[in-house]
Amino acid sequence: MATGTDVYKGYLFAILAAVLWGISGPAAKFLFQSGVTPFQLVQLRMTIAAGTLFLWLLIRDRSLLKIDRSDIVYFALLGTFGLAALQFTYLFTISKIQVAAAILLQYMAPGLIAVHAVIFFGDRLAGWTLAALFGSFAGCYLIVGGYSLELLSMNRVGIASGVLSAVAFTWYSIHGEHGMRRYNPWTVLAYALGFGAIGWNVAYSPMKGLFHGYSPIQWAGIFYIGIMGTLFPFGLYLEGVSRIRSTRASITATLEPITAGVISWVFLHEILAPLQLFGAVLVIGSIVVLQLRHEIDEKTPALIRARSGHGPRR
Repeated sequence: MATGTDVYKGYLFAILAAVLWGISGPAAKFLFQSGVTPFQLVQLRMTIAAGTLFLWLLIRDRSLLKIDRSDIVYFALLGTFGLAALQFTYLFTISKIQVAAAILLQYMAPGLIAVHAVIFFGDRLAGWTLAALFGSFAGCYLIVGGYSLELLSMNRVGIASGVLSAVAFTWYSIHGEHGMRRYNPWTVLAYALGFGAIGWNVAYSPMKGLFHGYSPIQWAGIFYIGIMGTLFPFGLYLEGVSRIRSTRASITATLEPITAGVISWVFLHEILAPLQLFGAVLVIGSIVVLQLRHEIDEKTPALIRARSGHGPRR
């Protein structure tokens, strides 16, 4: 049976994922400026993350790698149309437009996830959840300086890619939640990463990505993004979704731009404007509101797995 502790863990996992994503964004921008392309980075980060996770599960718990053959198509779609598409569209977007604008566009996803939950799952969003949804997006808008971003004058391909990134984030969150009703979050991630990596290495020759001549600094950045910007945050995010569902987890993930802002303040000495600070307060306040309510949702994947008696694997 789910407890309040499980709910708090769900928020903690989503927060940690957002922090790691917020750190990896500037690292990816650095790699692009040094000559690494979005195609190369997506291929490398997914290959590194998938290989590391499969190896780890083989050593620690092989039962987590067992799936039904009937679910292979599900994992293939989640890995390609979900995870791989999400990573490519986001990285391609920040290679074309400002990171702030890319983050703002991607975080339309919580709203899309909430609408999907109402229309297709018949969920009734509590007033607190709606307030948190609005507050988190408004805060995100202010944090990234959306009021000064002339989106309509930016690269149109980059804008389109940013919108697709929000759609891919929505797809991944919703269908990842569906899979975790039967499987452990790390099982879902392992096969999503695996199929995504296979797809990229088929579509984009390994000779162009894996065997390109990178400098030691570039390799360090690539491995950092593969492990700390992909494997851990996506795994933690799914752990969060498993406990608090995708609507609440995606709202919590709007802490990502706050992390990016703090990094810029500490390392780049960029000063946050009053409106940006107010945006940070809105995001943090929205997440606190969700945590204080800590409702135990009977539709959470973790609770469904426990009731079905599938155990830790399923």
